Amino acid sequence: MGDYSKALEFYENSLKIREKALSPNHPSLATSYNNIGEVYRNMGDYSKALEFHEKSLKIREKALPPNHPDLAMSYNNIGAVYNNMGDYSKALEFYEKAHKIKEKALPPNHPELAISYGNIGQVYNNMGN
Repeated sequence: MGDYSKALEFYENSLKIREKALSPNHPSLATSYNNIGEVYRNMGDYSKALEFHEKSLKIREKALPPNHPDLAMSYNNIGAVYNNMGDYSKALEFYEKAHKIKEKALPPNHPELAISYGNIGQVYNNMGN
């Protein structure tokens, strides 16, 4: 609906509960940080978006196996922030990390792979390549 302040309010309430109830490296905390990062990205506040996505990534790197789809999600979302910022080399770096995980974790005809190819293609398009 585009009501970012309301979305942040609810996501932050969720985060507070999870911070009290869960260990500091619990994957559900990473989900909260990811959700808040996405709101900030949609708002165009890219530094805040990166801050929350990087928190999510750090937890996921510790808590999940290296080919877990949620880890790919974190890499993808950080890539999207860099793409929005116009930092295409960083966007490619993170989109490609996400893609490598998806190639290992998903069947070859999975729709997420198509999205991944599209994201990488969009960065090259933005670069004029």
